[in-house]
Amino acid sequence: MLTSEQFEQLLPLAAKWAKEQENYIFQNGVFLSKEQRKDAELILVEHPEKIKLLKVNVIPLPKNPSLKAIAEATGLITPQTIGLTLRYGIFIRSDYWNQKEIITHELVHVSQYERLGGIFQFLQKYLKECIEMGYPQAPMEQEAINKAKKICRE
Repeated sequence: MLTSEQFEQLLPLAAKWAKEQENYIFQNGVFLSKEQRKDAELILVEHPEKIKLLKVNVIPLPKNPSLKAIAEATGLITPQTIGLTLRYGIFIRSDYWNQKEIITHELVHVSQYERLGGIFQFLQKYLKECIEMGYPQAPMEQEAINKAKKICRE
């Protein structure tokens, strides 16, 4: 589907797009509620005070045709996508806005961004896992699913 060379060429474009989207969320989003900050602390997010959420009707796709095609082909961003984390900026689809498990899941991704050292490093690992193993089976995605379920059960 995607060669290593193609992946390496698209990665900087994906990181640039992610940073632009994070900035957009910072300008238009809202900070976490008290309860959401507590969840972020349980997940060991280092800087929950930096996180902003933005309610959207549809998660935006990259305009770059190559990035858009990969996002759709891997299932990372589709009309069914509920949430998308771009370091400290999180898009949440409006019909899922108050669902704790969705937001908690996305907060796990924030902790992964922090743990890996930033946008480029996160995308390098996360996208590679999603492309090689499939989006829902990727270890980082499974970590987010499992931690969110555990926190929401407690």
